[in-house]
Amino acid sequence: MKYFFIAGEASGDLHASNLISELVKADPDAEIRGFGGELMEEAGMKILKHYREMSFMGIIPVLMHLRTIKKNFQYCEKTLKEFNPDVLVLIDYPGFNLRMAKYAKSLGIKVYYYISPKVWAWKSSRVKQIKERVDEMFTIFPFETDFYRKFGYEVNYVGNPVLDAVLKRRISKSFDDFCAENHLNEKPILALVPGSRLQEIKSLLPRMLKAVNSVRSHQIVVTAAPGIPDHIYIGLVNGYQVSVLRDKTYEVLQMADAAVLASGTVTLETAILRCPQVVCYRMAGGAFFFAIGKFILNIKWVSLVNIILRRMAVKELLQHHCTAANIRKEVKRLLEDQSYREQVAASYDELHQVLGEEGASKRAAQMIVQKLRS
Repeated sequence: MKYFFIAGEASGDLHASNLISELVKADPDAEIRGFGGELMEEAGMKILKHYREMSFMGIIPVLMHLRTIKKNFQYCEKTLKEFNPDVLVLIDYPGFNLRMAKYAKSLGIKVYYYISPKVWAWKSSRVKQIKERVDEMFTIFPFETDFYRKFGYEVNYVGNPVLDAVLKRRISKSFDDFCAENHLNEKPILALVPGSRLQEIKSLLPRMLKAVNSVRSHQIVVTAAPGIPDHIYIGLVNGYQVSVLRDKTYEVLQMADAAVLASGTVTLETAILRCPQVVCYRMAGGAFFFAIGKFILNIKWVSLVNIILRRMAVKELLQHHCTAANIRKEVKRLLEDQSYREQVAASYDELHQVLGEEGASKRAAQMIVQKLRS
């Protein structure tokens, strides 16, 4: 069968790639094209456009790139119509994907959604669009089943693919061997993970670096995101004593004593790897747009760890609270307060129980093929 995938960011590329890897096992004759990244391409998809040409975060960056966004829509519509797949498989990224779902339905193409938009957090009005445009929804959080059921929409809960992704990349080597292979020194690691989008990296990394510049007990390791050129990091870390490692985020987090993170899927990945964390978030456009965002949000937190556990299990520093001084204070607590570290570890144990077992990608792939053949 023919499949058209759309993933608009790094985490979507990762989880879509794992789904594609399982999909080609369940359907050996699968022909797969779409929008995404290198990981999806390596898994077997013919890439038509890279997600780095589509990923814009914040109100102002979106307004500045409206022409590019329009061209991306037009190109996607053109390639989708020409390929005429059996199914369009969407990965999160709702602003783009729900519009493409509407277009696919107009062509008579089935629409499956893997990893639901976070409509339980904000824009619950999108549920109506989802019911109209999406034939099958494959969800990754247990509470999403009850959420959608309130709107009369049944979904397929498959488990959380973050477990698959993390366990797949876990390493068995020692700390000393890891440091030697990556030209690091013998000090413990403090990780900085400033996000996967250019705008958030430029916003968060300088604050993170300033916050930890006085840390002497640990070496600072910055993880570089796929699709972001080296020169961006070189320019931002200039003048600081840090190491930058590419394509080793999971490994760094596994080895680190603590991590300073941009909000996003990485907060959940870090928890699965049992690394204590502080979560940072700054919205482009300043306090005014952040205030608007908080007004329309249906949740109290931005970290997936806190959202799933429904309490403040890990510290969040949002917008004007996301300062070097506040980050420094929380890092000191994470590194030096043993009782606090044990409290975070207990929250991670609870999170593991909620998430359940690995195998989400395989379950989703088998379900997709079965539904298409029925």
